[in-house]
Amino acid sequence: MPDDYAHQQQGQIPTNLRLLVLLEEVAKAGVPVTPTALKDVLNLPKPTLHRLFNTAEAEGFLQKDIDGRSYGPGPRLRQLSLRTASSQRMRTVRLAILRSVADKIGETCNIATPDRDGMTYLDRVETHWPLRIQLPIGTQVPFYCTASGKMYLSSLRPAYLERYLAATTFDPRAPGTIVDKTALKAEIDATRKRGYATDDQEFMDDMAAIAVPILDDQDRLVSTLSVHAPLQRHDLTSLRQHVGDLQTAAQELSILIQS
Repeated sequence: MPDDYAHQQQGQIPTNLRLLVLLEEVAKAGVPVTPTALKDVLNLPKPTLHRLFNTAEAEGFLQKDIDGRSYGPGPRLRQLSLRTASSQRMRTVRLAILRSVADKIGETCNIATPDRDGMTYLDRVETHWPLRIQLPIGTQVPFYCTASGKMYLSSLRPAYLERYLAATTFDPRAPGTIVDKTALKAEIDATRKRGYATDDQEFMDDMAAIAVPILDDQDRLVSTLSVHAPLQRHDLTSLRQHVGDLQTAAQELSILIQS
């Protein structure tokens, strides 16, 4: 292993590490990348690079983006990321932070991660109230009508957000669902400026929610922390009073994943 690391430091990646380093660089980029974009970074011959990309795609670790040329994380790499994040030691601390903020607010709090088609719930701490909204771990919810999803959309580069808005059909899910693309873009812009996202009966009837970002060491959104509650207990105005509590907990979670 020391010899392998020395070779890598000199720009020569050992054969048995090439695919892992390729996946690491794709994940590090944060946006879909082409083999050409990584040629100088990996210092590999073009045929070798294309072969590695093709292998990673065939095995489900990478998948082509809609432009047909660039690649992003595939289903197996996303699952690997989720399972790594759920490792027991980290999850113990993460749940303690999540439980603390849920107890402070008195409502269910969730951590969700972006997947290809929506936000997936990674962890949650339930409220003690008998009236609660059931969204168990593993549930996937849309981007456009949830607080966590709109928080993620606000982190996209403008070109990718425009592609998403142009390609997506916004079906009404509840009385407050924003189905007009111009109005949704304005809401996402507002979310980016204020630093948190809201859901005012957009995903489910009689439910309000707020989400804040959890960031990596490059200040990129990797997941969201959110709270949701039935309107019988909290409307959006009252939930907004807890934005500071959510942001403090999200900062603690950010430090956890960066350590």
